[in-house]
Amino acid sequence: MPYLGGEDAVRELRRALSNPNIQSDPLRYRNAILKVIRSMSQGVDVSGLFSEMVKACATVDIVQKKLVYVFLCSYAALNPELSLLVINTLRKDCQDPNPMVRSLALRNMTNLRLPSLVEYVEQPLTAGLKDRAACVRRVAVLGWAKLHNLQPNAEIDASVVNELYSLLRDPDPVVMVNCLRALEEILKEEGGVAINKPITHHLLNRLKECDVWGQCDVLRILQRYKPQSDDELFDILSLLDASLVSPHPPVMAATLSLFLHLCPALPAVTQAALERVRGPLLAACGSASREMRFTALCHIQLLLRSLPGLMGAHYKRFFCGYAEPAYIKQRKMQVLVELVNDENVVMLLDELKGYCTDVNADTAQAAISAIGRIGRSYSDKCLEILTGLLGLKQDHITSAVVQTMRDLVWVCPQCSDTVCAALEGCEETLQDGQGRQALLWLLGVYGERISSAPYTLEGFIDGVRSEASLGVKMELLTTAMRLFLCRPAETQDMLGRLLHYCIEEETDMCVRDQALLYYRLLHCGIEETRKVLQGLRSDPSLGVLIGRPAEPVGQWASTFNTLEPLRQVAVETEPASRGSPEHVSTAPSDPLSCSAVEEVQSGSVAVIRRADSSADVPPPLSLSPSPALSPEEFERLWLRRRALNAERGVEKPPEEDFVRVEERVQCPAVPLCSPQSLQAAMQLLNIQTLAFTPPSTLPWRVYLYTHTLQTHADKTPRSTLILGELLYARGNGDGREAEEGGGETTGDEDVKVTLQQQPRDDEALRGFLSILTSVLHTLSADGE
Repeated sequence: MPYLGGEDAVRELRRALSNPNIQSDPLRYRNAILKVIRSMSQGVDVSGLFSEMVKACATVDIVQKKLVYVFLCSYAALNPELSLLVINTLRKDCQDPNPMVRSLALRNMTNLRLPSLVEYVEQPLTAGLKDRAACVRRVAVLGWAKLHNLQPNAEIDASVVNELYSLLRDPDPVVMVNCLRALEEILKEEGGVAINKPITHHLLNRLKECDVWGQCDVLRILQRYKPQSDDELFDILSLLDASLVSPHPPVMAATLSLFLHLCPALPAVTQAALERVRGPLLAACGSASREMRFTALCHIQLLLRSLPGLMGAHYKRFFCGYAEPAYIKQRKMQVLVELVNDENVVMLLDELKGYCTDVNADTAQAAISAIGRIGRSYSDKCLEILTGLLGLKQDHITSAVVQTMRDLVWVCPQCSDTVCAALEGCEETLQDGQGRQALLWLLGVYGERISSAPYTLEGFIDGVRSEASLGVKMELLTTAMRLFLCRPAETQDMLGRLLHYCIEEETDMCVRDQALLYYRLLHCGIEETRKVLQGLRSDPSLGVLIGRPAEPVGQWASTFNTLEPLRQVAVETEPASRGSPEHVSTAPSDPLSCSAVEEVQSGSVAVIRRADSSADVPPPLSLSPSPALSPEEFERLWLRRRALNAERGVEKPPEEDFVRVEERVQCPAVPLCSPQSLQAAMQLLNIQTLAFTPPSTLPWRVYLYTHTLQTHADKTPRSTLILGELLYARGNGDGREAEEGGGETTGDEDVKVTLQQQPRDDEALRGFLSILTSVLHTLSADGE
């Protein structure tokens, strides 16, 4: 038997096709043609049999015709001259009484895709548009789109376009949808199909007759139409109402996309539509198709950006299954972080804790990162879980936990004591560069509280010659310098050895230059070094403690039902290879540009002076967020002093050890500004924010605190603790009041500022109030 792909096999097939005895037997002849198609599908070059196959297409056997047409369409480009011989047979088949033969001939006539044959194809296609059989009209409509694609620069025949527009009212729904697709291709340069009111209502009334993908095409094209009145808009929405809860996810997504396009000025209608698709989206999350589940999760994340509580009652639907792939588990964990509240936080943390020991390292690290993001609001519960995970002594888990703790203490400084206690001994388990880099940052920032910090650092310095990670070397230099500033006696010798190695022996220029910078900085003196290395920095990219604020639907409506949500990484996902928090170079979205306040960085505090040179310059006022104050301690102090102030009445003795003041600041745009901008502005001035309410929520509150340090005329420095509350309880002058507790309300355009100070220092309090007022005015001006 000849070799399958050899020339002998092709010669044997040619002999079989040319054998008169085989040609006279229809069954044997069909089997010979079937062998040719089988060889072609297996990659054998059978283009030499083109002439024999052309002869075989002249038959009444439909099965044989289909097989021959598959061959001819595959090799027509290699034999353009011989393909001309097929046209007569195809044109003859276009007049066959059998509609299946006519549609088959038209389809393959256009599939030959030879420009030289266009003139022979146009007349059968024109006749096919008026054929009495729907299957022929379906093929003829798409055939015109194929011809246009074959000759894109050719002039468009207006009569053909008019005929296609008239076929939009064809009784067959497939013909109608194919006309839309063909016109989209032919009129691409003109913007596609022109949609007017009669066409729109016709398509909407026949929407249910189309199949799933036909409905999707119709709904996508209808986004071009703009209703002429509100009555027409609501008529269209009524027709689309049933499709909004369609059991087919593609139809539901296309309908919601059309809703969002039609109702940008109707937020109530948009919100109602988003709530109605909750059921279909949850059903899609349980689909047997992994791709469908992943797509549904990505689109749910879009919806949660505007309606954070949309899926709150159904959080269990996002628990991960054991056999699910890692990419679905990670998306589900991102959704779970968005759904955390006081009622379900214990159950969600327990569920995420189970994922931390997943066999897939990426899934385990994603679960640990999710717990860290929840820790911004529920730090105590999350730190307990993270500390327990360190006891497992597994490399990838320990690395992820240390990185998560590093990011958590940057947002919540009150967690630093617990983190410092948990770090003892974890350096023995860390193997990857990112984990060691995070540990070194913690040692540098909190080395004064970690008793074993110098000994841990010495181990890193002794092994610096074998260290492969550039990031670890650079972080090691910074950590050694910071630890030297707070514990010089224990660190001086090892810092000298490290600087000598990095300057004299290190081959990487980045490490060498950083070492030279620190060496020259030490020559400038300890105080100058301290100003550079221990000055507090803010990270404007950090989110607020309660999570991401609700976004307007219009910010993501255009990307819904596209591939964009699948490509986007969740906003709250931490970068996988992020270095030290203060090295993030993200610029704030709303930079603080207050002309009345001038900031001068000095050591670990920000010195604020009044910029008005004509006024008497008060003593310098320094603000600092340390020592950190936990939310529980803040609440205890705030409520105790507030109650004590109420008991003692308005008159307070001059020797009172604390003071409470209330002021009203006219800045109504502040509650509408981005929480990230407010937090960045406060952190820039070393004012620590503990909690926010979402923007545009009444009553709107912000709780904050800071420590002041001021040197008075008697040369004695005085330190005080200031607790603050910003309250905005009435919205934009509409006369409505929002009551809470005792029914406190503010003026229509005022933010009520309540400050409590201990010990009392009127001068420092007035200075802080001036600074805070300037910040609020600046943010209000930027937000308007």
